[in-house]
Amino acid sequence: MSAEISAISGQIVRRRSQFRAWRGTRPFWAGLYVLLGGFPIMYFPYAHLQFGHLTLAMSTTAGAGSLIIGVLLIVLGISLWFQKHIQIFAGVAAILLALVSLPVSNFGGFLIGFLLALIGGAMAVSWAPGVPPGTQERGDAEQDGRALRSVEARAVTEAAPEAVTEAAGGTGEPNELSETNPADGANGRHSAG
Repeated sequence: MSAEISAISGQIVRRRSQFRAWRGTRPFWAGLYVLLGGFPIMYFPYAHLQFGHLTLAMSTTAGAGSLIIGVLLIVLGISLWFQKHIQIFAGVAAILLALVSLPVSNFGGFLIGFLLALIGGAMAVSWAPGVPPGTQERGDAEQDGRALRSVEARAVTEAAPEAVTEAAGGTGEPNELSETNPADGANGRHSAG
């Protein structure tokens, strides 16, 4: 019995880590908010709420428009999960649909659907894929190495300008083709005058 439980537990842990890895490579939370924002927008125009013996019907003349907006938001939310390269288009479309839902469907599903779709759309537009942990450490080391080489090159140039001119063939001119020699004070920028 315990072997079966540990096997099932190991499988659950493995599936959970796979889901976490999948979720980390796409705008998952943005898609979830956009998807959830579509439900109240599409539901409230067709709902009949019961308060005791009182029935409250919130149907509007624009019920079809509310249904279309809600379905489009749900499709955009699912698209954000499975087509991560359309994140900017889907985010902008979700924001626009949320704004259109204000006058069309009971103030955007009583502001619930409006806010969810608006926040999800903003999250989709601002989402950027993360850097895997191994490459980030390697990138920091490379950047530190480049900074060290730059400091060493500047120290050599400032300490021995004669050596630079001798390396250029003894013409008295530094061997610098870009005319942005740090010794000239240009620091990588061209002068305007």
